[in-house]
Amino acid sequence: MRTALSPDAAAARVPDGAAVMIGGFMGVGSPHRVIAALVARGARDLTVIANDTARPGVGIGRLISAGCVRRVVASHIGTNPETQKLMLAGALEVELVPQGTLAERIRAGGAGLGGVLTATGIGTAAGEGRQIVQVAGVDYLVEPALRADIALVAARSADYAGNLVYSLTARNFNPLMAMAADVVVAEANEIVPLGVLAPDVIHTPGVLIDHLVERPQLV
Repeated sequence: MRTALSPDAAAARVPDGAAVMIGGFMGVGSPHRVIAALVARGARDLTVIANDTARPGVGIGRLISAGCVRRVVASHIGTNPETQKLMLAGALEVELVPQGTLAERIRAGGAGLGGVLTATGIGTAAGEGRQIVQVAGVDYLVEPALRADIALVAARSADYAGNLVYSLTARNFNPLMAMAADVVVAEANEIVPLGVLAPDVIHTPGVLIDHLVERPQLV
């Protein structure tokens, strides 16, 4: 059984300087209450690994606006002008990774692999200075696996064993990230008793989840 933490208590488990995977796609499927708590406590020097930085004031964009982030590893930043300005000013380090490659690097981290081989980026600026190996006469870039100190994921439903169910495309990077971090915190819209979630609908098993975030207060 998992004891549910408040958003503030969950944010307190993210130390300054940590590498943090955060689920979501343009804020959809992101743990918004934990993100708000990180902003409120003034988190600093985070390395955020995510699909994107959403928009100003939305999802991970709130962390960017508040100056919580030192480095971003993401597939794009095109929807957040604040991220772009900080990068161009040298105030934020940004590593852009093709989306499929990003997903595979996270998956590799969760599977205990050292990395993946991909032809994406060969012959472009993205491949400059990178290790290349040849397999069956074809060149591939070596992309190292990604892991994090902590993953913050969001789900539609959880039970008190930590089993998670996501909603449609809000699943996105969440299941992969739940496998690729030393500590995993899950924020769900609802937490239901054991047995309510049928085994064959569970997307992320509770064995991967270290902490749940308490249900949002209904007003």
